[in-house]
Amino acid sequence: MVRILLDKFCKNGAVQKKFTKHSTIIKGSPLTLVLMVASASIGGTLQYGYNLAIMNSPTTFIQAFINETFLQRWDIQLEDYQVTLVWTIIVSIFSLGGFAGALIAGPMTIRFGRKKCLLLNNVFLMSGALLALTSRAAGSFEMIMLSRVLIGINAGISMNVQPMYFGESAPKHLRGAISLSSAVFTAFGVVLGQVVGLREILGCESCWQYLLASNAIPGFIQLLTLPWFPESPRYLLIDRGDKEACINALRRLRGCEVESSELDEILQEQAETKGMRPRRPWELFTDRSVRWQLISVIIISSAMQLCGNDSIYFYASYVFKEAGISEEQIQYVTIGTGTCEFTACIMCNLLVERKGRRFMLMGGFLLMTVCAIVFTIALSFERYVSWMSYLSMACMFTYILSFGMGPAGVTGVLPTEIFNQAARPAAYMIAGSMMWLNLFIVGMIFPFLVSGLSEYCFVPFAAICLSSALYIGLFLPETKGKSLSVITSEFHRMNFKGQNDRSLELQTQYKLGKVCLSTAL
Repeated sequence: MVRILLDKFCKNGAVQKKFTKHSTIIKGSPLTLVLMVASASIGGTLQYGYNLAIMNSPTTFIQAFINETFLQRWDIQLEDYQVTLVWTIIVSIFSLGGFAGALIAGPMTIRFGRKKCLLLNNVFLMSGALLALTSRAAGSFEMIMLSRVLIGINAGISMNVQPMYFGESAPKHLRGAISLSSAVFTAFGVVLGQVVGLREILGCESCWQYLLASNAIPGFIQLLTLPWFPESPRYLLIDRGDKEACINALRRLRGCEVESSELDEILQEQAETKGMRPRRPWELFTDRSVRWQLISVIIISSAMQLCGNDSIYFYASYVFKEAGISEEQIQYVTIGTGTCEFTACIMCNLLVERKGRRFMLMGGFLLMTVCAIVFTIALSFERYVSWMSYLSMACMFTYILSFGMGPAGVTGVLPTEIFNQAARPAAYMIAGSMMWLNLFIVGMIFPFLVSGLSEYCFVPFAAICLSSALYIGLFLPETKGKSLSVITSEFHRMNFKGQNDRSLELQTQYKLGKVCLSTAL
């Protein structure tokens, strides 16, 4: 993938116009952008996938620790359902922390910038890792809860800020691929967490506290490496008004002189947002000029969590057992589910600039719909047909592949491409909030879906996937390779549909970017 990115840089790096008169020349390399992506992702979205995965292995050990803590403090032996309730709170509170992180990510990026925000975000990570590491010695399961809240805040911030940082730093022809690397590292984090959580490494009874604190290592790597890379060029020029710093950042990230077309596009966006303060989330809900952009972000971000991909892991152990895999070997086979999503995200990264965002999203949701239906049929007939367990396993892996090929990667790119600089932080706050809230909701209601609907529990997920695919096919414009002004004009035709040309001319001054449509009278 690195070679492909470098080849694209060389192909598209022809200099159209040099800007050296008023700026200090800082040489760079095409490899700089790739290394910046790796540095930001290791301490960013990788943490989200990693911290989801590492909670599977120590489940029984932490539940025993909770019971022992109650016995030592109050001489109370908890019932199984009470231990499960405390454990459920520990797991689910991560989502609430992520929701809080999504809410504060916008103000932090405006005040500190994209890169500094990611660096400061490690304060939450290190604090949470320290609490997890010392919780066993302190005999406090409450410290684990607080640790999960802080880790969730860290993940919520990085899931919002990192795609924004990448989308603003990447050239237009690589914008989708670079932004999608966030999803690649999230999936890699899942695989890494599954491997580190093996019983032979840190998934044993004596090491679970070290497993929960091991997320500090990627954070240290980011703190050591990310300061050496430049800030987002768009942030430097549009938010701080520093043209020289913007040009130097572009030189370092491109490894060549700045193309006039790229700088002109950033200057155009700066002129369109000149004198405007950053938008607040609630202001977007009352602004008609971004109505369909906001609806699209809310629907697709919600569908990413409501599609049931995380719930498929719930059935993994059951399906593997029915297929004849021994209890001891299941932990190794489970790594295949994470590897499957990781592979799919890499494929999506390579295809998104060829096939486009709309195609990948719609195709992913449609394939998930088919898999959910077949999976339901396979679960229903598993008791009567011996080979149905193998069909269930195939559906499970295909479901994860479909998710990785579409929703997992493309969803995070959209706010960068359809909102301008003034509205982008607020848009990411809304998108992130919807993702984390829906993750929490699914985590809480899925056990009831299983008990109430049994083998038909994936029918609601199939309906959500189908509805999402239909919405994308009918209402979401393609954004591949388009400038913000072109994308804005396409959405304006939807936002002001049904009005006559004269009223359209009067009302289509884009409030968030002051982009005026040239309407022929």
